[in-house]
Amino acid sequence: MAHRDVALQRATVARRLAPVEGEDAQGREFAWTQADFKRVQGLIHQRAGISLHDGKHAMVYSRLSRRLRETGHRSFQEYLAWLEGHDGAEWQEFINALTTNLTAFFREQHHFEILAALLAKRPAGPWSVWCNAASTGEEPYSITITALETLGAGASFKLVASDIDSRVLEKAAQGVYPLENLKGLSQERLQRFFLRGKGANAGLARVRPELRRPIEFMNVNLVRDDWPFREPFDVVFCRNVMIYFDTPTQRRVLERIHRVLKPGGTLFVGHAENFSDSRDLFVLRGKTVYERI
Repeated sequence: MAHRDVALQRATVARRLAPVEGEDAQGREFAWTQADFKRVQGLIHQRAGISLHDGKHAMVYSRLSRRLRETGHRSFQEYLAWLEGHDGAEWQEFINALTTNLTAFFREQHHFEILAALLAKRPAGPWSVWCNAASTGEEPYSITITALETLGAGASFKLVASDIDSRVLEKAAQGVYPLENLKGLSQERLQRFFLRGKGANAGLARVRPELRRPIEFMNVNLVRDDWPFREPFDVVFCRNVMIYFDTPTQRRVLERIHRVLKPGGTLFVGHAENFSDSRDLFVLRGKTVYERI
């Protein structure tokens, strides 16, 4: 009797541990192999220049599983084969799913102090600035706040805010934020540059038209050759982007930035980024601040 009870218990445990219908051996909804991951690594590097670390298995599975559900595919192998055979809108969704967007207003404050001092040297303008990792808009709006505070509303100032992720660009263009995201701003800035929501929009704030007006939002892929710029920029913000690229890709992007930045122009980069091996293009002028040669 005791032996039969043990056997029954073992069978019950085995049934509980076995994958249910529609799950793989790890309990996942879709089968997910090392080959699938390597294939994703190759595709995202080819399309966006992003180097996915080998430790990103779980993140990639989670994010791309949503794409399988949305597109009705039953496996990663099937989805990736379909993706490779089409050059349509799903490529943008694939890129959107795998990009990381971490941002805040006036992140790395010293950059904005340097920018203000730079703008003050030519108070009437004109100034042309490119922020190429705009994300949900906090960075380009911080740049524009700095410009309006330094130059005033009458100066000639324009900003191109771009990102590879089309979804976050839509949010950036809307310019609506939870008040929690604005808690680092002074009351003076909140009153001058934002409109507080009421009723159903309580707890939200929208950027004022004068803050939105100088900015043009556009979808730009840094590793493609089709950058849509006709005139060079005075300043480029390329912060916390290059850390996702391998060294050869970094070099190619830096060479392109060099071509669209005026001689003597300023390049702001992220706190973890260092381009001392590109001294033929840029010279370091401060903490993560470079001048175009």
